[in-house]
Amino acid sequence: MRAPLRDPAHRVSRRAIALWFVEAIIGFAFLMGAALLIAYLLDRSGWSALPGWMGDRLWLLPVAVGVVMLPLVVLEPLLRYAVHRWELSGDVVYARSGWLSRQWVFVPVSRIQTVDKAQGWFERALSLATVEIRTASHAGSSTIQGLDYEVAAAFAEELARRAQELRDDAT
Repeated sequence: MRAPLRDPAHRVSRRAIALWFVEAIIGFAFLMGAALLIAYLLDRSGWSALPGWMGDRLWLLPVAVGVVMLPLVVLEPLLRYAVHRWELSGDVVYARSGWLSRQWVFVPVSRIQTVDKAQGWFERALSLATVEIRTASHAGSSTIQGLDYEVAAAFAEELARRAQELRDDAT
């Protein structure tokens, strides 16, 4: 029997919960807007393909969307924070992410071609950043979201330095 994978050593910033909550609320608002628009348009059109009981209760569509999606809006950021972790161990970057499904990624530092640090609007407001690690293979690349800006900058610099050292050793 195999031993389970251990957790990577470092958690993302606690402020990532706020980032993911804001992103979830925005998605929820768009989804609710679409449900309201569909219910309104169906009501105005008098579409005859709907059963009679449904045509009289079109207001249930946005209510159903809200009842199903609102718990996910609250739970998703907390579950993502519990799962998202990262570590630079020796010559390997080990990252775990996901909330419904889990993804474990091991990126050998010797295979790294570029290391980028990115910040979206909300990340900038929360002093967070994302580190994007790219290799020649898409499957070997990784993205670590929700890092403190200073941690992301130091991590990206360290990765770039180690990757350069390993490339110099290989020539």
